[in-house]
Amino acid sequence: MKTHFSCPVEVTLSIISGKWKPGILWQLHDGPCHFSDLERSLPRITHKVLTSQLRQLERDGIVSRVDGTYALSVFGQTLRTALDELAGWGKRNSARYGAIVEDIS
Repeated sequence: MKTHFSCPVEVTLSIISGKWKPGILWQLHDGPCHFSDLERSLPRITHKVLTSQLRQLERDGIVSRVDGTYALSVFGQTLRTALDELAGWGKRNSARYGAIVEDIS
């Protein structure tokens, strides 16, 4: 069954949006991480939710897992440019929205 979208941005957001997926993808942006490193870098996420989000990203082909280490898959690496652009926009405009970006990595 195919899902219909009104614009291509919706397709992307349907895969990577949510409370935790962007942070997970950002942590994997520069290279592989062990599960415990992801937990440490996202201190407010629960073990159960992190597991669930990683499984969804694996199912969608964005993340791969080998021996407890997670990384962007070859396909997931195609998101790196988009992640860089989103991060740049967030850095440039965070003050406008009263946001404080904590770099825990």
